[in-house]
Amino acid sequence: MATTFIRRAITCAAGLSLASCAPDPLAIPGPAATVTRTEALRTASIYRHLSWLPEERHQLHGPDVAGITVHTPDLGLADYGMDHGWWKPGVSATGMPYQWGGFDTPRQFLSSLQRGEAAGDISTPAKRNLGDAGTSRQACGIDCSGFVSRCWRLDRSVSTRELPHICQQLKAWEHLRPGDILLNDRHVVLFAGWDREGSHILAYEAGPFPVWRVNAASIPVSKLRREGYAPWRYLGMKDTATSKH
Repeated sequence: MATTFIRRAITCAAGLSLASCAPDPLAIPGPAATVTRTEALRTASIYRHLSWLPEERHQLHGPDVAGITVHTPDLGLADYGMDHGWWKPGVSATGMPYQWGGFDTPRQFLSSLQRGEAAGDISTPAKRNLGDAGTSRQACGIDCSGFVSRCWRLDRSVSTRELPHICQQLKAWEHLRPGDILLNDRHVVLFAGWDREGSHILAYEAGPFPVWRVNAASIPVSKLRREGYAPWRYLGMKDTATSKH
């Protein structure tokens, strides 16, 4: 059932069944006190399937005008001894790139590219030490908690440290449902379903694996448990939209 759910969301976001989707295939719901599971996964899929064309001006490896070091996740990242770069100028790219502190909607990201901003900015030990002060105003994209915040229709990016304050921890992994999260002290992923064997979860995340962007991935449960992840549910999560009479 979860796999079918994901396919439907992907089909809608990719514009293959526009009759049942919003007129704008890049539109995501705005801030609200609650969100449905369908909305959360549809938003995640839009971020994952966002298409854009990188240019050389979107690359930056060094300080921005404020002196904040930026490393865009283009293929040139390897020249600086870092992994998981992926986009290349002049070659169509799919998926919004990861940006430390990023909270862009798909439309905001594309507008930022038109202004020549850097496409993404990876997480580094220096960034983690700086916290919010490490966020560049010359870069665009989204980070892991910003991504979940958008999927949940929050009005701001809620950090991984803050997420437990608006969630309830689940008693068992088996209670996870699409739109819930798996969280540790550094990262968060959006749960979308289980594989057939129950040994892997299907998830969306803004992070480094396999590359620095919003990814859809199958992740071993053993790996997540080993890294200290726990299952949580947003207090504003609804199974279905409330009908108005």
